[in-house]
Amino acid sequence: MRNTFFVFAAILLTVIFAFGQNEQAPIVEKEINYKNWTYKSVRTGEDTNLRDLTVGKKLVIVVYYAPWCGNWRYDAPMLQKLYDKYRSDGLEIVAVGEYDPVSSMQNNLTFMKITFPAVYESENRSEKQKTKHYDYRQSTGDTRGWGSPWYIFLQPSLMEKKGDTLTKKTFVINGEMIAAEGEKFIREKLGLPAIEAKSATAKNGEIEVCDPTEKKTTELKKP
Repeated sequence: MRNTFFVFAAILLTVIFAFGQNEQAPIVEKEINYKNWTYKSVRTGEDTNLRDLTVGKKLVIVVYYAPWCGNWRYDAPMLQKLYDKYRSDGLEIVAVGEYDPVSSMQNNLTFMKITFPAVYESENRSEKQKTKHYDYRQSTGDTRGWGSPWYIFLQPSLMEKKGDTLTKKTFVINGEMIAAEGEKFIREKLGLPAIEAKSATAKNGEIEVCDPTEKKTTELKKP
């Protein structure tokens, strides 16, 4: 019986990866009326204000994600490396969790070894069309089902100084970050010298697209 289960699981994973797609997308400038927010910290439950997080920073990356999404699991380690590398140069990254219980978000942060700030906007998949995350990505032309991950870049020096609106035009990614492009962009906005960029390659289907029919799974374990 146990052998039958493992065979079935192997077949299921093969099917998932066979139909997987690459959701990498370029960094593009879009008009977007992006507003300040105050959300609860995933780790502590305390209020976290976005405008406060931008103080003293040169570039702030806000990344919206669903912890059960394979596309997020692909980007998360890359973001952690960028955070570790450029935090002292003025980079801030904050993750906004969506469409899953806070406990799942906490487990995901621990499993992915994420240390940058993380908050949450929603806790249930039924809230998808009720979130600001949904509104923002729709306004920038993101046609994906769940939009995980979705990025918006904020330059505090260019932000509105007062009021709820932080920016009316900035850069976004309607998909996964292309590593070489992302690092090049970060260095430019931080005022650091350019480095030779490695050629970006697609993942050839190694990550499944987040789909509304996807069933929840437990956290992946390292092989």
